Parts: sequence; structure tokens; C-alpha cells
Amino acid sequence: MTDDTDETEGTFVVTHAEADSAVLRDVDSSRVHTLGDNPGVEAGDVLEATLAPEPPLEVTHTVVEVAARRSVAVEESPEPPTAHEREVAAEQSVGDLTKRERAGMGEIHVLSVPPADTDDAVRDVVEDDETLARAARMPDVNRVEVRSDADEGLVSVRYLP
Repeated sequence: MTDDTDETEGTFVVTHAEADSAVLRDVDSSRVHTLGDNPGVEAGDVLEATLAPEPPLEVTHTVVEVAARRSVAVEESPEPPTAHEREVAAEQSVGDLTKRERAGMGEIHVLSVPPADTDDAVRDVVEDDETLARAARMPDVNRVEVRSDADEGLVSVRYLP
């Protein structure tokens, strides 16, 4: 039996899930925890949970308690960036990133990239585990929407409730 002091409490993103196992990443420490079974989670889920190492080797973990669970979708949107996002981009240089609180809840990140690299930048943001981890650190965010304009080299990342 594990000692309670070995338990890890935090916010975790499910980065990989199969029928009999799952991989969770702590969004604060980036530490990766492999579960010895799958307690019904799917890739993209965010858990506020307590984990404990499984004896005797303690190389896999088990979920002791789930305080909250939500799913966060990260997707490319066909919608263009908003007028506000275009204004922010106009004030910055290629390679710059500006973060702004969203009216209501969430955040908007505006990236300026070389126009020819816009599609690659969108793909990188959508596929990056850190995009999901950033969303997981925002308690009311359930969706990440990535908009772009290749003519302007503009990528906006919208963290939405």
C-alpha cells in the first residue's frame, strides 16, 4: 500500500489513452504519469485529480480521486481573425506574441508569423501539447479555437469557455 505522502495532486492533461492505460501530464510541472489502467479518460481530457504510484515497482500510477473532469477541444476554425486581433497584429513585428484577456472569460493570443509560414504555425499550435496544457490551467476554458490569415501572417489562438 502506498503512503499518502507519495500521492500527487494537480491538474493533468490526458495526452494518450488506450483501453487499458493512459498517459497524463501535469500542467504545472510537465511531469508525465503513466496509468496502469484507464479509468475512462480520453486524450484531451483535463483532470483535477490525485494520483498514487502502484506498488510494488511504482513505475505506473493509479487515480485515487478525481475532483473535476472536463474535455478541451483544440481545433482550427474556418473563421478569420477578428478586427481586434488584426489591430493587435498590426502593432507587432513578425515573431511577436501578444496575450490579451478576452471580454468575459478566457484569453486571446495573437502571433505574427511570416505569411508563407502561417499554415505551419497553425498546425504547430493545434498539435502542440502545450496549447492544451495552457487551456487546462484556465478553469473555465473548454475550447481552443485557432484562426488565421495567411495573407497577413496572423494566427490567433482563442481560449474559450
